Amino acid sequence: MSIIGVGIDVAEIDRFLAALERTPGLAHRLFLDQELNLPNGERRGIASLAARFAAKEAVAKALGAPAGMHWTDAEVYVEDSGRPRLRVTGTVAARAAELGVRSWHVSLSHDAGVASAVVVAEG
Repeated sequence: MSIIGVGIDVAEIDRFLAALERTPGLAHRLFLDQELNLPNGERRGIASLAARFAAKEAVAKALGAPAGMHWTDAEVYVEDSGRPRLRVTGTVAARAAELGVRSWHVSLSHDAGVASAVVVAEG
């Protein structure tokens, strides 16, 4: 397999929170319900959401940042082991197939007021 694309992004957590508070409905335009909530039903923390947003931005970068992709077509989820994973559908899956992406690698982090993500698209 070879690397098709790499994306990295950072999000300032307080700025991301302000955007969510300022723009009604933004969270639901960016995230699926299962991304917004923990498995036990509690709302996911803002640092975790900011890292997921950074991952979605990183996905777009790994795919060459094409126009027309939908945020909710890239879902960040966590395996039982705690490893973050990526599930793509719709517009994101179409672009990934066009480029020959077969697998994804995702790393999320947040510290000192900043969330970050790295995404590697492999084909």
